[in-house]
Amino acid sequence: MASPPFDVDAFLAEPLTARVATNGPTVRPTWYLWEDGAFWILTGPWTKLLGRVRQDPAIAVVVDLCDLATGSVLQVIARGQAEVIPFDVPRGRRKLSRYLGADESQWDSRFRHYLLDDPGERGTVWLRLRPSSLLAKDLSYAV
Repeated sequence: MASPPFDVDAFLAEPLTARVATNGPTVRPTWYLWEDGAFWILTGPWTKLLGRVRQDPAIAVVVDLCDLATGSVLQVIARGQAEVIPFDVPRGRRKLSRYLGADESQWDSRFRHYLLDDPGERGTVWLRLRPSSLLAKDLSYAV
Protein backbone atom coordinates (compact mmCIF):
# COMPACT_ATOMS: atom_id res chain seq x y z
CA MET A 1 0.00 0.00 0.00
CA ALA A 2 1.25 3.49 -0.85
CA SER A 3 1.78 5.94 1.97
CA PRO A 4 -1.67 7.07 3.15
CA PRO A 5 -2.62 10.76 2.84
CA PHE A 6 -3.27 11.05 6.60
CA ASP A 7 -2.46 9.24 9.87
CA VAL A 8 -4.71 6.17 9.56
CA ASP A 9 -3.97 4.91 13.09
CA ALA A 10 -4.91 8.28 14.64
CA PHE A 11 -8.07 8.49 12.51
CA LEU A 12 -9.17 4.96 13.43
CA ALA A 13 -8.47 5.68 17.12
CA GLU A 14 -11.34 8.19 17.09
CA PRO A 15 -14.73 6.94 18.34
CA LEU A 16 -16.30 6.77 14.89
CA THR A 17 -18.87 4.32 13.59
CA ALA A 18 -17.82 1.65 11.11
CA ARG A 19 -20.09 0.04 8.58
CA VAL A 20 -19.53 -3.68 8.08
CA ALA A 21 -20.62 -5.29 4.82
CA THR A 22 -21.13 -9.04 4.53
CA ASN A 23 -22.18 -11.32 1.72
CA GLY A 24 -25.80 -10.83 0.86
CA PRO A 25 -25.04 -7.97 0.67
CA THR A 26 -25.89 -6.49 4.03
CA VAL A 27 -24.41 -3.47 5.75
CA ARG A 28 -24.65 -2.66 9.44
CA PRO A 29 -23.18 0.14 11.56
CA THR A 30 -21.01 -0.90 14.49
CA TRP A 31 -18.57 0.37 17.04
CA TYR A 32 -15.09 -1.03 16.71
CA LEU A 33 -11.62 -1.01 18.17
CA TRP A 34 -8.62 -0.52 15.88
CA GLU A 35 -5.75 -2.28 17.62
CA ASP A 36 -2.68 -4.23 16.50
CA GLY A 37 -3.46 -3.57 12.83
CA ALA A 38 -6.95 -5.08 13.09
CA PHE A 39 -10.57 -4.11 13.52
CA TRP A 40 -12.16 -5.72 16.61
CA ILE A 41 -15.96 -5.86 16.59
CA LEU A 42 -17.92 -7.19 19.57
CA THR A 43 -20.76 -9.51 18.56
CA GLY A 44 -22.64 -12.64 19.56
CA PRO A 45 -25.53 -14.95 18.75
CA TRP A 46 -28.05 -12.15 19.34
CA THR A 47 -26.99 -10.63 15.96
CA LYS A 48 -27.27 -11.79 12.37
CA LEU A 49 -23.73 -10.53 11.77
CA LEU A 50 -22.07 -13.46 13.54
CA GLY A 51 -24.05 -16.04 11.56
CA ARG A 52 -23.33 -14.31 8.27
CA VAL A 53 -19.61 -14.16 8.98
CA ARG A 54 -19.57 -17.83 9.96
CA GLN A 55 -21.22 -18.64 6.61
CA ASP A 56 -18.84 -16.43 4.63
CA PRO A 57 -15.99 -14.64 6.43
CA ALA A 58 -15.31 -12.17 3.59
CA ILE A 59 -16.22 -8.69 4.84
CA ALA A 60 -15.55 -5.05 4.11
CA VAL A 61 -15.38 -2.28 6.71
CA VAL A 62 -15.76 1.43 6.01
CA VAL A 63 -15.00 4.18 8.51
CA ASP A 64 -15.52 7.69 7.27
CA LEU A 65 -15.90 11.27 8.39
CA CYS A 66 -17.63 14.10 6.56
CA ASP A 67 -17.51 17.39 8.45
CA LEU A 68 -19.33 20.04 6.42
CA ALA A 69 -18.18 22.83 8.74
CA THR A 70 -14.47 22.15 8.14
CA GLY A 71 -14.57 20.38 4.77
CA SER A 72 -12.80 17.36 6.24
CA VAL A 73 -13.72 14.20 4.32
CA LEU A 74 -11.68 11.13 5.28
CA GLN A 75 -12.30 7.48 4.44
CA VAL A 76 -10.74 4.15 5.35
CA ILE A 77 -11.96 1.10 3.45
CA ALA A 78 -10.73 -2.34 4.56
CA ARG A 79 -11.39 -5.79 3.16
CA GLY A 80 -10.47 -9.28 4.22
CA GLN A 81 -11.48 -12.46 5.99
CA ALA A 82 -13.00 -11.99 9.46
CA GLU A 83 -12.03 -14.37 12.23
CA VAL A 84 -14.17 -15.29 15.24
CA ILE A 85 -12.00 -14.83 18.35
CA PRO A 86 -12.89 -15.52 22.03
CA PHE A 87 -13.98 -12.42 23.93
CA ASP A 88 -11.59 -10.91 26.47
CA VAL A 89 -12.61 -8.30 29.04
CA PRO A 90 -9.56 -5.97 28.83
CA ARG A 91 -10.05 -5.44 25.09
CA GLY A 92 -13.80 -5.08 25.66
CA ARG A 93 -13.14 -2.38 28.24
CA ARG A 94 -10.78 -0.53 25.85
CA LYS A 95 -13.37 -0.65 23.07
CA LEU A 96 -16.37 0.43 25.13
CA SER A 97 -14.54 3.20 27.00
CA ARG A 98 -13.70 4.83 23.64
CA TYR A 99 -17.40 5.41 23.04
CA LEU A 100 -18.86 5.59 26.54
CA GLY A 101 -16.08 7.22 28.57
CA ALA A 102 -13.85 5.87 31.34
CA ASP A 103 -16.46 5.84 34.12
CA GLU A 104 -18.15 2.44 33.76
CA SER A 105 -20.69 3.31 36.46
CA GLN A 106 -22.17 5.81 34.00
CA TRP A 107 -22.57 3.23 31.22
CA ASP A 108 -25.95 1.84 30.24
CA SER A 109 -26.26 -1.54 31.98
CA ARG A 110 -26.34 -3.51 28.72
CA PHE A 111 -22.78 -2.38 27.98
CA ARG A 112 -21.55 -3.26 31.47
CA HIS A 113 -23.00 -6.75 30.96
CA TYR A 114 -20.56 -7.40 28.11
CA LEU A 115 -17.77 -7.07 30.67
CA LEU A 116 -19.49 -8.77 33.62
CA ASP A 117 -21.41 -11.67 32.05
CA ASP A 118 -19.78 -15.00 31.25
CA PRO A 119 -18.94 -14.76 27.52
CA GLY A 120 -19.23 -18.56 27.26
CA GLU A 121 -22.84 -18.44 28.46
CA ARG A 122 -23.82 -15.33 26.56
CA GLY A 123 -21.84 -16.24 23.44
CA THR A 124 -19.98 -12.93 23.24
CA VAL A 125 -17.09 -13.07 20.77
CA TRP A 126 -14.89 -10.78 18.72
CA LEU A 127 -14.85 -10.49 14.98
CA ARG A 128 -11.28 -9.63 14.06
CA LEU A 129 -10.46 -8.27 10.64
CA ARG A 130 -6.78 -8.04 9.76
CA PRO A 131 -7.25 -6.26 6.44
CA SER A 132 -5.83 -7.89 3.33
CA SER A 133 -6.39 -4.50 1.70
CA LEU A 134 -6.73 -1.09 3.30
CA LEU A 135 -7.38 2.08 1.35
CA ALA A 136 -7.24 5.54 2.94
CA LYS A 137 -8.63 8.53 1.06
CA ASP A 138 -8.58 12.21 1.91
CA LEU A 139 -11.30 13.93 -0.11
CA SER A 140 -11.27 17.12 1.98
CA TYR A 141 -12.09 20.48 0.46
CA ALA A 142 -11.78 24.15 1.37
CA VAL A 143 -14.87 25.65 3.00
